[in-house]
Amino acid sequence: MIARAPALVWGVFAGLAASAVLAADTPPRLSLPVDCEPGQSCFVQNHVDTDPGPDARDFTCGPLSYDGHRGTDFRVATLADMRAGVRVLAAAPGRVAAVRDGMADDGGRGPNLEAKCGNGVRIAHGGRWMTLYCHLRKGSIRVETGQRITAGTVLGEIGISGRADFPHLHFDLRHRGRSIDPYTGRAMGAGCGRVAKSYWHEATARRLAYRASGLLGMAITATRPDRGRIRDGGQRQEALLAGPRELYLWTELFGLRTGDIEEMRLLTRNGELLAEERFDPAMRNRAAQFRYIGARRKGGGGWPPGRYRGEYRLLRPDPTHPTPRVVVARDVELRLLGE
Repeated sequence: MIARAPALVWGVFAGLAASAVLAADTPPRLSLPVDCEPGQSCFVQNHVDTDPGPDARDFTCGPLSYDGHRGTDFRVATLADMRAGVRVLAAAPGRVAAVRDGMADDGGRGPNLEAKCGNGVRIAHGGRWMTLYCHLRKGSIRVETGQRITAGTVLGEIGISGRADFPHLHFDLRHRGRSIDPYTGRAMGAGCGRVAKSYWHEATARRLAYRASGLLGMAITATRPDRGRIRDGGQRQEALLAGPRELYLWTELFGLRTGDIEEMRLLTRNGELLAEERFDPAMRNRAAQFRYIGARRKGGGGWPPGRYRGEYRLLRPDPTHPTPRVVVARDVELRLLGE
């Protein structure tokens, strides 16, 4: 039976952890802690903060972190993706040191705000190495305190419990209480641009190659895009009945950087340009950026059957080249069907 008393079960972690310490101090080799494909069905939104001061830098010296962030955030794009069930997996063998469940998936808008991690699992790996898995979906946790587990054991599912702005797994590797970046083997706040040793398995490291920016979603819709509906999984049609008077192209990007230029175009089935926008260079880094453009059909009737195309390009200044380089490029189509 899995324990369900949040404060009590989480509070016994320290004692259990001490009993799990082994003589060896060898770090664990880590497998992917989520059952999804990085860069496709899930995304690394934030990394460990390597900056020792009040600023934030990821291990490449990029902006994919925030001040004091202790782990790696594996996010899914929408609440619908979360509800479909994305499994959280043990990254290495060990013993379950503590479990907390029962907190609502309310993104920190409910009670118990002090429980930032939300529903979670701690695993002791020996040698004072621990992994922590936070923001799990309420009622999804499948392990119990004291249980021996192997790498790949299902711990629960991605959720949005505790203090979380989007559905994700916060994965935190710790040694002697210090958060360690699994990409570099260096402690939080130890500075960026240097790698001691990656703790990911080689195959996992390839799947988790650093992505500075990427699209969380992109679609053409016949109604004005609403960010709340999109984050709930809506407005992602691939086909509609012909006849709408308006068409819109929307995108949501992670990892916008200062100076980045976004370009969007919406075209008809014959390649006729309906709408386009080249946005001003970004004034600051942004964790996520939502954009849309649209076109209304003039005269009587709506848009006829056929294929309509949306194009998105993210251009980034390159100090070694006179023109910006394309770092993100994607096209989408919407089919308008006849009666």
